[in-house]
Amino acid sequence: MALMITDECINCDVCEPECPNGAISPGEEIYVIDPNLCTECVGHYDEPQCQQVCPVDCIPLDPEHEETRDQLMEKYHIITVA
Repeated sequence: MALMITDECINCDVCEPECPNGAISPGEEIYVIDPNLCTECVGHYDEPQCQQVCPVDCIPLDPEHEETRDQLMEKYHIITVA
């Protein structure tokens, strides 16, 4: 599953530089995660780095983008080859 940022986001800017895939960017009001680039850090780290640094715990799994670990790894390979 890709991750998402909820409206509890305080725009602290700590998550964006932690994303190894460049999936996090500033949105109109809060940061957003591009589900096409989010691999939950599979292929890079054992745990999603954005969740680790978020001070308000506003980065849950996105139920609209369910993916298995194998699918996330496949996406990781596609992103890193390009």
